[in-house]
Amino acid sequence: MSNERPRGVDRREFLRRIGRGVGQSALASLLLRDGLSFDGVCSPAPGRAKRAIWLCMAGAPSQLDMFDYKPGLAERFDQDLPESVRKGQRLTTMTSKQQRFPLAPSVFKFEKRDNGGDGAWVSELLPHLGRITDRLAIVRSLHTDAINHDPAITYLLTGRELPGWPSVGAWLSYGLGSMNENLPTFVVLNSSWTGRQDAQALYSRLWGAGVLPSRHQGVALRSKGDPVLFLDNPSGLSRALRRDQLDVLARMNRRASERMADPEIETRIAQYEMAFAMQASVPELVDVKGETAETLKLYGPDAKKPGTFAANCLLARRMMERGVRFVQIFHRGWDQHFNVTGDLPKQCRDIDQPSAALILDLERRGLLDDTLVIWSGEFGRTVYCQGELTRKNYGRDHHPRCFTGWLAGGGIRPGVVHGETDDFGYNIVKDPVHVRDLHATLLHCLGLDPETLAVKSQGLDVRLIGVREPARVVKELLL
Repeated sequence: MSNERPRGVDRREFLRRIGRGVGQSALASLLLRDGLSFDGVCSPAPGRAKRAIWLCMAGAPSQLDMFDYKPGLAERFDQDLPESVRKGQRLTTMTSKQQRFPLAPSVFKFEKRDNGGDGAWVSELLPHLGRITDRLAIVRSLHTDAINHDPAITYLLTGRELPGWPSVGAWLSYGLGSMNENLPTFVVLNSSWTGRQDAQALYSRLWGAGVLPSRHQGVALRSKGDPVLFLDNPSGLSRALRRDQLDVLARMNRRASERMADPEIETRIAQYEMAFAMQASVPELVDVKGETAETLKLYGPDAKKPGTFAANCLLARRMMERGVRFVQIFHRGWDQHFNVTGDLPKQCRDIDQPSAALILDLERRGLLDDTLVIWSGEFGRTVYCQGELTRKNYGRDHHPRCFTGWLAGGGIRPGVVHGETDDFGYNIVKDPVHVRDLHATLLHCLGLDPETLAVKSQGLDVRLIGVREPARVVKELLL
């Protein structure tokens, strides 16, 4: 060990840091073994859920064609949206210049699914999810502040419209730590899609760590080729030799950490170790040959096609079994401005059966009770048509005032239909749930206090739910 003191640190502080570091390393090892937090911010009252999956429909699904049934609109076809309903609310530049805002009733049939609980109206586009509404809590009164995709999805997944802040998964990693030694705490999967092929880009900041230590950022697995680049050792380099190299590198990095007292060096050491473990664990994770024919059939015909939403849902279940804390699955292509009846059915076929299968598969394996599943987009779609309106087709613009999502498992009350919009599906009239409230509820279900889960940055207590606006746990959704 070098006798050189850290620059800018006196002898007493140096010894204090070294002693604390050794103690923390030992504690971290014990906590990792027990599935608890590295960072010491666990709630003293553990939540019902231990892990979570967020099914993120990037591009904003049309709630009016999937979950928010408005039968009275049929007789108002092509009538103008009353100003008394719009109330001068903000519009995007894509429709603000339209001379009219003609109402576009859904062309899809709805059925009230009386499987149990409140009973939910669900579109014909979602037959599989319709059959399991007794396991879901459907929230028809979500709303957000942002009206364009990038700030809205950034808000949905980080609690801020501006980039640079910790993502939901990073907060869970920071607050709860890892439950396994061989896979990342937070994994991201990007899915292929069959609807409109033009789609907004997804940036790594949506699963980034922001002001948290970088070890908490998500690890994105690739759908083609090796799931992680450089997963295999170069030709001629054995696993034993790789182990020796990493041991030497770790000793060098620890000396540097002692000199500079930089926590990111410790993060780098941990990342090297995780990469070594993943060389053995990831190939086994993504190999679904051991899944039964019945399970593959449950997820649908795309379950064996890498990169599809079905394949990613199956992988998410396998990760839950192996102790991954948080999985974020993206499905893009939901931005139907002009061709709802052409593109939306394709998108729904992509996600309907796999989403339902994920819930049923977790349930039959005894994992649903402590796994929270969330499904949502970043905002909703307008009741009025963007572009040409016909009896058979229409488009819908962005609508942050109300949209629909659902939750299941992990302490969520099943069979609930929460919130209500007006007869036009334009404004919330009962039980609004802001994105901040969704975040607060997620943290609560996982045993974390939304108010106290925070990190100091530039003199501020940074929190997922923000520091200025109120956020509440939606207790009506909880068991």
